[in-house]
Amino acid sequence: MKSKTLHRVALMAKPHKKTIIIVTILSLIITAIEIIKPYIIKVVIDEYLGKGIYEKGIFTIGVIGTIYIAIVIIGNIIDFITSTTTNMMGEEIIYTLRNRLFKYTQNANIPFHDKTPAGKLFVRITNDVEDISTLFKDVLTTFFKDLVLIIALVAVMIYFSVTLSLFTFIVIPFIILTSIVLTKILNKIYDKSKIIKTNLNTFLAESIYGSKLIKIFNIQHEKQKECKKYTSDYCKSRLPGGIIEGFLPGFMTIMENVSVAIIVWACVNHWAGINLEVGLIYVFITYIKQLFEPITRTIDNLETVQEAFVSINKIYDILDKKEYIEDLESGIKLKDVKGKIEFKNVWFSYDNNKWILKNVSFVVEPGQSIALVGKTGCGKTTITNLINRFYEIQQGEILLDGVNIKDINKRSLRKHIGIILQDPFIFARTIQENIKLNNHISEDQIIEAIKLASAQDFVNSLPNNINEIAKERGASYSEGQKQLLAFARIFAHNPSIFILDEATANIDTNTELLIQKSIDIISAKKTSIFIAHRLSTIVNVDKIIVLNEGEIVEMGNHSELLKTGGYYSKLYNSYYTSLRIMVIDSYYFARTYYIV
Repeated sequence: MKSKTLHRVALMAKPHKKTIIIVTILSLIITAIEIIKPYIIKVVIDEYLGKGIYEKGIFTIGVIGTIYIAIVIIGNIIDFITSTTTNMMGEEIIYTLRNRLFKYTQNANIPFHDKTPAGKLFVRITNDVEDISTLFKDVLTTFFKDLVLIIALVAVMIYFSVTLSLFTFIVIPFIILTSIVLTKILNKIYDKSKIIKTNLNTFLAESIYGSKLIKIFNIQHEKQKECKKYTSDYCKSRLPGGIIEGFLPGFMTIMENVSVAIIVWACVNHWAGINLEVGLIYVFITYIKQLFEPITRTIDNLETVQEAFVSINKIYDILDKKEYIEDLESGIKLKDVKGKIEFKNVWFSYDNNKWILKNVSFVVEPGQSIALVGKTGCGKTTITNLINRFYEIQQGEILLDGVNIKDINKRSLRKHIGIILQDPFIFARTIQENIKLNNHISEDQIIEAIKLASAQDFVNSLPNNINEIAKERGASYSEGQKQLLAFARIFAHNPSIFILDEATANIDTNTELLIQKSIDIISAKKTSIFIAHRLSTIVNVDKIIVLNEGEIVEMGNHSELLKTGGYYSKLYNSYYTSLRIMVIDSYYFARTYYIV
């Protein structure tokens, strides 16, 4: 698993090979400077102060001091360049990764979004990417320099005194063993913590989007309890990691001082014949402190690395699932679409377990209007989803103008199909942008579409008209107003096939009558499919297809189906019976209220 994660890190860093090489070279220079600085002090102690002299030829203590300061300045400049370069590289990597992840979510098919909560995707694109950003910007800034510095310091110490180095390195196995054990523990802790964090964020996203429903049912207290539970679980999952992180700095300080003490004791007691000059002892002690600095820094970054590795795996668990990516480029590109739709013995199931559609066959001729009728769950919306190829059928064929839709380019297919849903989505953009949706549609066409949708009074009442910016999810507009914008959007795009899924459910009766005229004009020329529970809205369509438990049980126009006295007739009569009861109940309620 670890090698797989490292491979993924390498894939992200691969486009920046030149930058990494430059940073590595600069790190070598910084390492050389870090090693030279203590050695200069050693020379001053042993060659000058120890012998009671001030100068040797042109090299005085003042000249050596000047050289030392110059080296320090150069080292800091190079360190600044290295840090800046690495930070820029990290930002570019994150920029690429975030855009790649967002592109995946946009190109993923509907089944992917059915299975993946929106809150989970928010976490991946925001929090997880930020965790990885910290890895590249903070950890990698020092990683190359620290790695080279550790190797160089060990080599130089061995060069000066193999024996003393061996005594000094006694603590290294303890550090390595402790780091390995704690890394494994932290990996499990942060993996579990990440899952809980995802659940928490999913809950928060759902609660924010569903705030109105929460208020309607007055369940704020219950939601607060849920929030406390999620946050408590997250806090508890992080606690063991916090304890380990608190232990590590103290442990490293103890190991560093133990190493220094070993050097002092070894030199004072001349262990194994050790007899070093004062300056060299100083160098060893300084090198030990320099050696523990990158090791301590690495230990301190352990949390960052572990969280980043978990985040990388979570993100790539999504990116590696190529089966969810839609092929939007291949296939036949449609030009002139007449609008003939044909279902031939179509069988479909969402989970390959329960059939939603069973041997469905029907034909919609070009320019014909049809209605899909039936009880909830009978497969009406599923049929419209299949026409758009949001899902792939298991058996049978779906043809558009005689061509199997599996052979048609998906972009081209959906460009010629317009859908209006019962709950239309409005972006936090201007009215104009919500209608255009980044397509090349002129302002005149937009205004004409608004008129056609009977939305001109609503739009003209806004302070900025078509340039009025909507709030998130269209919260500044009523359900009916959002529906009017959805109609204007579909009219502006002028598709060859119209699908209306309970599209007039949230519009008042007067506005519905106005829009119905516009729909009648368009449906006279375009293929139109209506899904409606209000059967009064579909009596004038050319054909009504009646579904029950995924099967077509009746087909014909309104008059024909009523005469047969079958399933549709029962639905229709039941619908009007319920309306009459509602009217009578309203009358008696009003009469009673008036009398009282």
